Amino acid sequence: MTSQPDFARPPRIATWLVNLFAPTDEESILGDLLEEYSDLASKSGVPFARRWYWRQTVKTIAHLVGVGFRGAPWSTTAAVFAGFLLHRFVSGLPDKFLSAITDRYLAFWSTHFNAYIWMLKGMLIEHLIGSMFVGCVVALAVKGREMIATMTLALVLCTLIGTAWVWVAMHGPLDVGWMLWTCSDPFAIGVGGAIVRTRISAGKPLPSGT
Repeated sequence: MTSQPDFARPPRIATWLVNLFAPTDEESILGDLLEEYSDLASKSGVPFARRWYWRQTVKTIAHLVGVGFRGAPWSTTAAVFAGFLLHRFVSGLPDKFLSAITDRYLAFWSTHFNAYIWMLKGMLIEHLIGSMFVGCVVALAVKGREMIATMTLALVLCTLIGTAWVWVAMHGPLDVGWMLWTCSDPFAIGVGGAIVRTRISAGKPLPSGT
């Protein structure tokens, strides 16, 4: 038995992305892509085959998103809308918690400023965890269309973020750090969806508390 030749191995990231969006019971998609990739690699070389594979990955994902959304438009839309409301609620919790703690222990923070700064940094991490939690909840609500729903929600947030960028740019210069931070929510939601999808694809039971 010999190992699979290098030219028969498509880009792992591209394969992983297709697997995220493909139905759990659909194995022919990756099989067809692998067969065509191996044929192109042997005839035209690995660089050409890899570029072709990436182009097909983008087309395949776009096709799967369209098919998945058309297959259950109302349930997917409902999950995205509920996820948007949940994100609005969850994203405000760290600030409310910080405000309550600050008001209660104002004398302590005034004499321990470094501790207050450390707590502020911790709140940023909690904010990202909250967005990831929203992505997981949305993905669990639409099993089989995990990435479609979470990426749709992420695109909705990106649209709102882009609108905020335009508004800020009309009134002053944009801060690069702030721009990067505003993009963290859609990214964390997508990560949450990918975690759920990966666990389902691997056939591992999800934690009961998720």
